[in-house]
Amino acid sequence: MKVILLQDVKALGKKGDLVNVNDGYARNYILPKKLGMEANNTNMNNLKLQKQKEDRLAAEELAEAQKLAAELKDITIELQVKTGEGGKVFGSVSAKEIVAAAKAQKNLTIEKKKLLIDEPLKTCGMHIIKVRLHKDVIGEFTVHVSEKQ
Repeated sequence: MKVILLQDVKALGKKGDLVNVNDGYARNYILPKKLGMEANNTNMNNLKLQKQKEDRLAAEELAEAQKLAAELKDITIELQVKTGEGGKVFGSVSAKEIVAAAKAQKNLTIEKKKLLIDEPLKTCGMHIIKVRLHKDVIGEFTVHVSEKQ
């Protein structure tokens, strides 16, 4: 029996896949648990339309992320922190502080989990911070860390 999976099923396939399973497995497990539906013409057409819609939405998200990445290149966020001798920062500048400053200064909403900070910001100066905007798009912006007066 051919079945269209509605959810990921371990050792069988991912959501939206068309799989061939035994009739008993489909009737007794997949269909009653709403893990899949029978692959008839109507369901196949619905699956095709749904995949087209998902592809269109994914393309729109990608274009939006690329546009945001282009805008981020020109942005510089200013942070003032307490420093000790030689311009060393007490502790380090955290992702939480960077996100808060971006929201306050440029009205940017960025999740701190999406910031890709290689090493902690422990010195004053300009630092380039990468942010994952989409699975295929990584944007960059500049953070200027300066001494608090």
